[in-house]
Amino acid sequence: MLLGSLLWGLTWLPIKHFGAVGLTGITLTLCTYGVIGALALPFIALRFPAWKSQSGLLLLAALFGGIANSTFVTALMNGNVTRSMLLFYLIPVWGVLGGRIFLGETVSRTRCLAVVLSIAGALLVLGGPQTLSGPLDGNDLLSLAAGFFYTAQNIAFRAADRIPATIKSMAVFAGCGVVAAAVLPLTSHSLPPINAALALQLAAFSFLWLSLAMLASTYGVSHLEAGRAAVLVVFELVTAVVSAMVVGGERLDAMGWIGAVLMVSAALLEARSAAAPTPHPTLLPAPARHD
Repeated sequence: MLLGSLLWGLTWLPIKHFGAVGLTGITLTLCTYGVIGALALPFIALRFPAWKSQSGLLLLAALFGGIANSTFVTALMNGNVTRSMLLFYLIPVWGVLGGRIFLGETVSRTRCLAVVLSIAGALLVLGGPQTLSGPLDGNDLLSLAAGFFYTAQNIAFRAADRIPATIKSMAVFAGCGVVAAAVLPLTSHSLPPINAALALQLAAFSFLWLSLAMLASTYGVSHLEAGRAAVLVVFELVTAVVSAMVVGGERLDAMGWIGAVLMVSAALLEARSAAAPTPHPTLLPAPARHD
């Protein structure tokens, strides 16, 4: 779990590099996540008969995961890493709302406190209450959307309890490719010329960095109790924020630091609530949807 969180937390470094050489968030998603997903499709198809009764949930998870990763990669590439990571970690808010509405989960006092801390922290990171008087920055909206759709993906994953974690992970990569391919024609960007050096870098990022991060996280989640795994995932946020300050020279003002502490505290409270055993919820009637 620590290895996976470390790799995910440092992913902004190669993302910024690829942005500097001409790739956009959508084209990078297509060339990395999408390539892995395309290669994984035959494996997913071979296992299809074992879980076809939950294939709709898997498709929703793949769609939501594709949107989450595409928006998050774009936000990290074009925006402030610290700010993007913190806004992405409004996950406790979306998790509580989604779990209650779609899975019928009980909302404990601990989770309610996590929601309050998350919202308060996000307001401080964004600049205080006056933030509500004007429109949010485009990258802020992308980061918020990424956290929302990531939570939606995980809700679909929890409902699809008969599908193995490896299949779920592969489906998300495939969803990233589909979403990026669908969005690319709607943008003014196209794939830049990819020479041998850039192709090698993209392949290394895809098959070494991303695949190892996904494998480590999936293995960790599968072998640790939920509460402990969730606490260790918060290391991703800490890694990203600290590295962005040390390597990227980013800074938070006093209000931002208070907000960051509140949001990390909310993530830890949400992790603590994950440690409490609860009966597996049943998906309630809900609109169609996905990571």
